[in-house]
Amino acid sequence: MTEAARAAAARFAAAQDAPLDSDGVPHGQPVLDRLVALLDLERIEENIFRGVSPAESPVRVFGGQVAGQALVAAGRTVPPERHVHSLHSYFIRGGDPTVPIVYEVDRIRDGRSFTTRRVVGIQHGKAIFSLSASFQKDETGMDHAEPMPDVPDPESLPTYAEASKTYFDQLERPRLPRPIDVRYVTEPPWESREDGPGEARSQVWMRADGKLSDDDLLHVCVLAYASDMTLLDSILVKHGVYWGTDKVLGASLDHAMWFHRRFRADEWFLYDCASPSASGARGLATGRFFSQDGRLVATVVQEGLLRVIS
Repeated sequence: MTEAARAAAARFAAAQDAPLDSDGVPHGQPVLDRLVALLDLERIEENIFRGVSPAESPVRVFGGQVAGQALVAAGRTVPPERHVHSLHSYFIRGGDPTVPIVYEVDRIRDGRSFTTRRVVGIQHGKAIFSLSASFQKDETGMDHAEPMPDVPDPESLPTYAEASKTYFDQLERPRLPRPIDVRYVTEPPWESREDGPGEARSQVWMRADGKLSDDDLLHVCVLAYASDMTLLDSILVKHGVYWGTDKVLGASLDHAMWFHRRFRADEWFLYDCASPSASGARGLATGRFFSQDGRLVATVVQEGLLRVIS
């Protein structure tokens, strides 16, 4: 672990008075600092890195954490003047949050303009995750983008704690620290299910809940972490169901991202998600990230496993 990671972890450990959201969940800068520490991998060999999971983890390692850590591993082997423009990944096995994840990086190619890396995450001697990422030096060229949807400002919307408190109180299950500030634009899926099937769409504002350094790779990896949140909601609302309330089980199968423009993950971005199809116990979801000033900064596609239990 680097000195920066140790400092971030120490700040979190020392923050016995970490701010609690209105639902009693830790949030804010100390929680974000711990996410930064999780992403700051330990280098154990030239192309081998090791990452850990937080003590308060679900049964499986959160997919966004694995994707973010794998992207950090890839980025640590690439010159800083080259920036990631795409990643394609597969979730192969559920990750065990009680043991470290070893990330092995294969330096596929270092070209004049592009650099390609392949990363495999390993636990218990088996691959749990694979990622291919491509990096590019800055170049100029054609430029256009779809406009951002017309939505309310994030500050005018309820916080995640305000919107979800009643729902989670009913479930009576542990709530994890919240490093990402999430504000629903569309009706939260745990509420919309009361009205039955709806439009296959989900829109939320997000931002890192605190201040990040100016490291471009860190902002991309935090966005990759956040991209695995709420994306499959667009499938669930189409069928009027939600996790924990209805008999549906899910997991991420694969995940792809394209990064179009620079951004800061500690500033508001709109996550506009939709689902074009679901079949064969799998659902496809697409997402677009817009900065608050309307720039399209990234696109996401994910297929998820969705099983309805009879």
